[in-house]
Order: sequence, then structure tokens, then C-alpha cells
Amino acid sequence: MVIAGVLPGPRVRPTCPLRSRFPALRVRSAGVRLRRALRDEDLPVCWLLAEWPAGENQPTKYWLSTLQADIPLRRLVRLAKIRWRVEHDYRELKTALGLDHFEGRTWNGFHRYLTLASVAQAFCTLQRLCPPAPATA
Repeated sequence: MVIAGVLPGPRVRPTCPLRSRFPALRVRSAGVRLRRALRDEDLPVCWLLAEWPAGENQPTKYWLSTLQADIPLRRLVRLAKIRWRVEHDYRELKTALGLDHFEGRTWNGFHRYLTLASVAQAFCTLQRLCPPAPATA
């Protein structure tokens, strides 16, 4: 199935959607730890989702998901790809907003610092989603 989606960048409005193919099937993950933990039980069934861009010889990205069996493929793909946004926001919190610079020693101080960094992140997100209107002459 070919699914089109848009991954917005900071202050960039994409001109065309990104496209890729996403095969998905139900599998049983057979890792050693899991088999040992579930000695006499059946292994749980999960989704194996792959991204296979056009022109590639094989899939380039893979995800395992324990979401319900009747989830629509489009939603499964959206949830897998949203991880990019989460990783981007976390990197922005750490580097641009200083979340990794906290050197305090109290729990309350850490929570205050985290609150301020989170508010700054929310402000940056709002600015990114609602760019300023062009100035009129």
C-alpha cells in the first residue's frame, strides 16, 4: 500500500507530500529474552511494519508494534512516523532550550527547570505552527 504523508520541518511548508510503500504483517517476535520469559506460553503476536521507498531494492526502516490487530494501516504508519517529531522535540529541548544543562541538587529545582524548558518548547512549537503574517506596506 502506498501512503502519502507530510512531515513538516521548522518554519517550512512542504510543497508536495512524501510517499512510500508500507508492507505490514502480523508476526511473533522470537527474541531469546522473550522466549525465556514465556517458557510454556505462546509468543505474543505483534505488527511488523516496514517502509519500502520506491526505487529501493529492500525496505529501509522497520518497526515492531503491539497495537491491536484491527488497526488501520494508515494509522499504524502515522503512529510509527510520529516518532520523528518526538525525537526532534526532545533534541530541541536538550540542545536549544538547555534541558541538559541542569546542575541543581533538589527535586523541586529540577521540576522548576523542567517546567520552564517545557513552556519554552511549547512557545517554540506555537511559533512554528503559526508563522507571523507578512508585513503590509
